[in-house]
Amino acid sequence: MASDANLSRIFKYLLATQFLSRGIPFIFNSWIVYAVQFHLFVTCVLFLSWEGFRRACMRAEIRCDGTSTEEHTAKLLKAAWMTLPLGIVITVSVCIFVFWWQGLSLSDPYAQAILINGCPCILELLAEPLYILSQNLLLLELRLIVETITTFSRCLIMYILIVRQPNMAIGIIFALSQTAYGACLCIGYWSYFLLFCAFRVSDLLPSSLGTEMDYDKQLSNMCMLFTLQSFRKLILQEGEKMLLVLVVRLVFLPFEESSYATFARSSSGEDPRRSRKLASYLTEALKLVLLIGLVFMAFGPSFSYSLIRLLYGHKWSDGEASTALQYYCLYIIVLAMNGTSEAFLHAVATESQLKRSNDSLLVFSLLYVVLNVLLIRSAGAVGLILANSLNVILRIAYSAVFIKHYFKAYTRNFPLPQLDSSAFTFRSCLPSGWTVLLFSGVTTVISERVFLDHNNFWPTFLVHFSIGFTCFGTSSAVIYQRERPFINKIICFRNHGD
Repeated sequence: MASDANLSRIFKYLLATQFLSRGIPFIFNSWIVYAVQFHLFVTCVLFLSWEGFRRACMRAEIRCDGTSTEEHTAKLLKAAWMTLPLGIVITVSVCIFVFWWQGLSLSDPYAQAILINGCPCILELLAEPLYILSQNLLLLELRLIVETITTFSRCLIMYILIVRQPNMAIGIIFALSQTAYGACLCIGYWSYFLLFCAFRVSDLLPSSLGTEMDYDKQLSNMCMLFTLQSFRKLILQEGEKMLLVLVVRLVFLPFEESSYATFARSSSGEDPRRSRKLASYLTEALKLVLLIGLVFMAFGPSFSYSLIRLLYGHKWSDGEASTALQYYCLYIIVLAMNGTSEAFLHAVATESQLKRSNDSLLVFSLLYVVLNVLLIRSAGAVGLILANSLNVILRIAYSAVFIKHYFKAYTRNFPLPQLDSSAFTFRSCLPSGWTVLLFSGVTTVISERVFLDHNNFWPTFLVHFSIGFTCFGTSSAVIYQRERPFINKIICFRNHGD
């Protein structure tokens, strides 16, 4: 059984691997505490406020047959603006809870930082209706630009405050940088719709939507259903998301949400050919995330030790952190598959199917808790990663069964030649040349075992790096040659309306 000291050490290693790619030094003091606690604060407020409305509103267009674009936009915004009062209530409630739980007073810098953190939450909620509208209109490039600018601004503000205000409380620095992020996000979306689209301020505010228009009851029910699902996910799985917050937030989460919007729009109508369209989109989405995951799986484990050694020295590279990071690289591929497959399920499932999905999520999460207890005691940090992996694999299996039955049902309902059982197959989601990536992974693992000497690091690392770089270049060339149309389509996605 792991002692308290061992559990503390495991937690520190997990934080080390989590913040590795951010370039934050391993200072296990208030920096790490504030980063984790404030991330959890913002996540609780925003996830509970908008996640359910996001998913429901992105499906709204498929339920608004016979209405004009203006009416549809008005209904969409009327529902989306409900995130603001809900978010304000949640923000105030969470602040009060933190103050009560920690016994804080207003003179405490940590208490001031908590209050400041509420400001970016409100700013992001002010931009949320326009974000939902942009996702519904598939303005994917807008999100890419806005989030790039906002992330850069947050990093810049944090750097300036650290350098120019060395005596400022760490919590205040984190809170102000998050405020800069929320302000840029709000300004970005509002500026786009007011300056580059034919919208006036009154067109985007809830007061202009008319009191005579009733809420779409079906849309409201879907909002509540998805909000309940979001609450379950937050309570049962937030710890899992923290482990790979960078990869999820900046790579897989935006792609998952964009895929969800695409699947929801493509499933509209009764045209039997939509099965072919959905199968094509799902295949391409899974192929992209599998390609990213395979690259991590091929080169991550064999270079985890070297990366930690280069960034943080001998002390950390020879510990458990490098081993945990190796397993994380393997975990990424299942994490990527789960996000896209669940996005498809949530986009096309009926209300009863969504309820069954929520129930299965609860069962899987309970199993995850049990696995955590058992595997952490026996395998430490690696056991935690294995528990997460098994949990995600179960969710992938559930989504895979749903996807298989979904396309089979359309084959029975529309028995046309082009809608046979081969309309979608999971084998077609594998990128051509994936075997080359796996061979490269085996080669680099052998290279690390044969050439890399921990006591004579630099000369042997150069040999190991040269072999890995050669394998990566060869794999990239082979995959690009075989998947050139697909890769070019991904690169030029902003030129396509679909």
